[in-house]
Amino acid sequence: MLFVITAIDKEASLGLRMETRPAHLAYVKETGVLKLGGPFLDARGEMAGSMMIIDVADIQAARIWAGNDPYAKAGLFESEDVRSWKAVANNCGAAL
Repeated sequence: MLFVITAIDKEASLGLRMETRPAHLAYVKETGVLKLGGPFLDARGEMAGSMMIIDVADIQAARIWAGNDPYAKAGLFESEDVRSWKAVANNCGAAL
């Protein structure tokens, strides 16, 4: 089942994000559940949050995965939201 995780970084936390990024990327690779993801950018073009689509069994597994992300454990996020999601179209507009 697919879930979207959206998270907004705390103010002035780019340093923490960069320090934690190698551990975050290792976690993503190790767990193998990420389907699509990347950072939100602020007005200066600097990373300021995250959007990730993961494929796990249920909402509880999604929340556990999000909570175990090194970014979350480091206290990077001001806010975080986990929601179930259904893919219905690809970049060509075709139904999936």
